[in-house]
Amino acid sequence: MVILASKSPRRRELLGRLGIDFTVEVADTDEATTGENLFDVPQQNALRKARAVAAKHPLDTVIGADTAIIFEDRLIGKPENLAEAKKMLLAFSGKTHAVVTGIAVIGKDKERVWHEVSQVRFKALSEHDVENYLAAVPVLDKAGAYAIQSHGENIVESYTGEIENIIGLPLKKLGKILVG
Repeated sequence: MVILASKSPRRRELLGRLGIDFTVEVADTDEATTGENLFDVPQQNALRKARAVAAKHPLDTVIGADTAIIFEDRLIGKPENLAEAKKMLLAFSGKTHAVVTGIAVIGKDKERVWHEVSQVRFKALSEHDVENYLAAVPVLDKAGAYAIQSHGENIVESYTGEIENIIGLPLKKLGKILVG
């Protein structure tokens, strides 16, 4: 059986696109918010989640994932409130940031851990643009206070990499591991 160790509805939807049967079990772990190499932090968090669930299900395949934004040499997580969300989006205005998703797949006797990186460039945004976006999209559960799949065209100018990575679960490599 495949188990997704995530409470994210977006990850559930994305994993469902692979056409495999899976269940969801939320991992009860603390997440790191800093590290020596910021690109490794989401990967470490994904591994913590996967190991926590795999310990209870040693015969199953467990997927852990964590997404963060790296902007101006800082790790950006989820905003605590709308004021912080607004501040984040205005900071991204006209600039590019990295979206990093760490993935861990733990099977019977194997661990595969990696991260995918996408680059997102925001349009130049006014306060009015940001307020309109925040009125249209619930963002408090999203790293960086935005969802590219929800009115992203209003704030995102361009991106590189796999869009599923920006949403929260890169499917290309994960699909090869799980489906072949």
